[in-house]
Amino acid sequence: MPEPLTSVLSRRAEIVAEMRAIVPGEGVVDAVNEMRVFESDALTAYRQLPLVVVLPETVEQVSAVLRFCNDNGVRVVPRGSGTSLSGGSLPLADAVLLVMSRFNRVLEIDYANRAVVAQPGVTNLGITNAIENEGFYYAPDPSSQIACSIGGNVAENSGGVHCLKYGLTANNVLGIEMVLVNGDIVRLGGKHLDSEGYDLLGLMIGSEGLLGVVTEVTVRILKKPETARAVLIGFPTSEQGGQCVADVIAAGIIPGGMEMMDRPAIEAAEDFVRVGYPLDVEALLIIELDGPPAEVNHLIAEVERIAGQNGSTTCRVSMSDAERLSFWAGRKAAFPAVGRISPDYLCMDGTIPRKELPRVLAGMRELSVKHGLRVANVFHAGDGNLHPLILYDANIPGELSAAEEFGADILRLCVRVGGVLTGEHGVGVEKRDLMPEMFSEADLDQQMRIKCAFDPNHLLNPGKVFPQLRRCAELGRMHVHRGQLPFPDIPRF
Repeated sequence: MPEPLTSVLSRRAEIVAEMRAIVPGEGVVDAVNEMRVFESDALTAYRQLPLVVVLPETVEQVSAVLRFCNDNGVRVVPRGSGTSLSGGSLPLADAVLLVMSRFNRVLEIDYANRAVVAQPGVTNLGITNAIENEGFYYAPDPSSQIACSIGGNVAENSGGVHCLKYGLTANNVLGIEMVLVNGDIVRLGGKHLDSEGYDLLGLMIGSEGLLGVVTEVTVRILKKPETARAVLIGFPTSEQGGQCVADVIAAGIIPGGMEMMDRPAIEAAEDFVRVGYPLDVEALLIIELDGPPAEVNHLIAEVERIAGQNGSTTCRVSMSDAERLSFWAGRKAAFPAVGRISPDYLCMDGTIPRKELPRVLAGMRELSVKHGLRVANVFHAGDGNLHPLILYDANIPGELSAAEEFGADILRLCVRVGGVLTGEHGVGVEKRDLMPEMFSEADLDQQMRIKCAFDPNHLLNPGKVFPQLRRCAELGRMHVHRGQLPFPDIPRF
C-alpha cells in the first residue's frame, strides 16, 4: 500500500477540524475506538485505521470534502456498506474515509419509465422492497443484497444469481450523479434511452472508487415474471454438473438463474438453513425458469432431460413459490454457512468460459491438495462466475499466506483457460498484484491514463487495482534498453 504521507499525518488535527466544519454534528468520527468498525471491509484479513471517518448527508458536503482534499493533497477512500470482498474500501492511514451510508433514501419511483432514483446508501434489496407491492423488482441480486448498497454495486459492477438472464449492474443502471475529485458535480445518463458522446456511464460502473464518488443512481426496474419455478438437481460429480450447465446453455435455454454448489458447500448450507438439499451428491445445481406458464413447463422438461443425460441422481421441481424460495435460501446463505465450518475463509471471484467448468473444478481439487487447504465451491454457473471459498485458520501460522497463494493459483488458472480475474467483486487490493497475469504493461498504462484524466494527483482510493504505484508523469517516461535509446538518430535537446 502507499506509504502514509507524513505531511498529512502531521496536519491531522487541522484536517479533522476542517471536516467538522463541512460536516457538522455527528458526521465526523476521529476517536480510535469508534473508527475500529471501519478498519476493514468484508475482506477482513486486511485492516487499517483511517485518518478520519466522514459521513456526509448532502451532495454539497461531499463536494466540499473532495474539494478540500484535492486542494490540500489529502487522499480519500470512498466506502458504501463495507461489504466489498476485495478490499476495495480498505482505509489508508493518511486518508479520509468517505462513508456514504447516510445517503439512504429512495428519491423517486417512476413506474411509467420503469425507473427508480435512489441515493447510493440504499441497499440493493431496499429498492425491490420499495416497489414490490406494484409487481416490480430490481434484477441484480448479490448474495449480500440485504446489506450491500446500490452505490457499492455501481463501484464493483455487482452481479447475483439472476444476472445470467437479466444482466449485471452495468446492464441495469440508467444514470448516475457523481462528484469529481475537484468537487465538480456531474450527471451521466438518465431515464432517456441513450446518451450522446463517449460512454462515461459505462466507464464509471466498476471503477471501484478510483474516478469519482457516486451520489445518486437511476436504475431500471422490471415487472415480475408471470411464473417462476426452480429445479434442484444433484450429480455424482462436479464435472457432470458443470457439463450440464454447458449443455443447458448450448440448447438455447437462458434460465433466470443457474447456480451450483459442491459437497462441502451443500452440507454447510443444509446444516444452516435446513431446506432439504440432498446430501448424497457431489454437486447441486439450482436452475430457475421464468416466463409464461406454458414456456416454463416446456423448459423444465428440457432441463430434466439434459440433466438425465448428464447422469443426475436427483431432480426436484418446486411446486410453489415458497418452495422455490427455499431452494434459493440455502444458496443465498452459503457464505455465512461456510463460516460455521471454518474459523476463516477467503472468498475468491474469477470468471471462466462455461465449457471450461469441468477442467477448472478438477484443477481446484489438485490445488487444494497442493496447498493443503479445503475449498468449498459456490458459483454463478450460468455465466461462469466462480466463488471458491478457501478455508483456513488465521491463528495457525502460515495458513493465511497459503490461502492467499491458493487463491492466486485459482485466478491464474481462470486466466489460463481464457477467463478473467474478477466477475463482480472487483480487483481492490486482493487481485491487484495479479493484474499483470491478465494485462500487459501497455494495457495497464492505458487504464492508468484514464485514471489520470479523472484524478491526476491519485488521491482517490490509491493503492487499489493498479499493481505498481506511480505518478501520471511517469507514463510518458523514456525507456532505455541496455543503454540504448529508441530511434538514436533523432536529435534530442
